[in-house]
Amino acid sequence: MFLEKENRGTQRAGWIEVICGSMFSGKTEELIRRLNRARIARQRAEIFKPHIDKRYSDEDVVSHDANAIRSIPVESASQILFYAADCDVIGIDEGQFFDSELVSVCNQLADQGIRVIVAGLDMDFQGNPFGPIPSLMSVAEYVTKVHAICMRCGNLAHYSHRKVEGDKLVMLGETESYEPLCRACFNAARSGKG
Repeated sequence: MFLEKENRGTQRAGWIEVICGSMFSGKTEELIRRLNRARIARQRAEIFKPHIDKRYSDEDVVSHDANAIRSIPVESASQILFYAADCDVIGIDEGQFFDSELVSVCNQLADQGIRVIVAGLDMDFQGNPFGPIPSLMSVAEYVTKVHAICMRCGNLAHYSHRKVEGDKLVMLGETESYEPLCRACFNAARSGKG
């Protein structure tokens, strides 16, 4: 107990938070909310996104509800380390688009005493684990799974069903290309019965 108290004052405690779920479930909205609260608390916060995500803005992270926050687009997870030195909180949007290096980068940042918040899809359009998000969930101290509303039956949705043809894993799109579905509606759509 004495050592624990002594160490508490010399090193900041860092941790990893993951916000995951299907498309249109509010992941980015929640990430923006958490970053804004950190800034209100006068914490130094930065947010990053993969450079390929230019759906709403080249530089801002923008939610489907049009809330936005200035971000730094990066080509790789390791680039985040260059910008993180003076930060208390790091936000990362669309984490599924990074490679597995994101896990070690987040662990390194948390080990340095930084609060790391990552938002991303936990499953791809086929219902399979997507990118580094499942691995990040296993090492994170906090995991928040958010749900959309199924566009076919109104139940909670946690699948991102692709409505257009194509087998390419990464295909950026919005409501014209994807819809959130519950398990039953997703299975029916995938089997051609829905």
